[in-house]
Amino acid sequence: MASTLDSTDLQILRCLQEDARQTTKELAAKVNLSTTPVFERLKRLEREGYIRQYVAVLDAEKLDLGFEVFCSVKLKQMSRDVARDFTRMIRQIPQVAECYNISGEYDYLLKIRARSMKEYNEFIINVLGTLDSIGSIQSSFVMDEIKHSYGLCL
Repeated sequence: MASTLDSTDLQILRCLQEDARQTTKELAAKVNLSTTPVFERLKRLEREGYIRQYVAVLDAEKLDLGFEVFCSVKLKQMSRDVARDFTRMIRQIPQVAECYNISGEYDYLLKIRARSMKEYNEFIINVLGTLDSIGSIQSSFVMDEIKHSYGLCL
């Protein structure tokens, strides 16, 4: 069972969201504790799953992966087996950055990154088009990113 977070734990998490590369010493100074209790808190937060992983946020434009598409997917039929198989296959497709099971007209919302419209079209035909469970797809192309936040509002 996970423990309750106190204000210092939340402060540590907020600081890590801003910069996960800071040292334990730097973090300790920001939360007004010595390094040992901060280190112990970090290990507990990791162990209990509050901190899932540390990552580098890459610039998609500079890496020529700036063509971003939200792809709404409706399955031919919705059943436990079909949904399980679909999500298993989606997890294996590297171009799918995110996948959400949603309510409404469509069953899933995929966030896909590609180099160009041509590459995305090939992806639709050669990858998603090979999944028998898909009934229909609607693509929405990102024209401009207005806000993108990786952190949680704690």
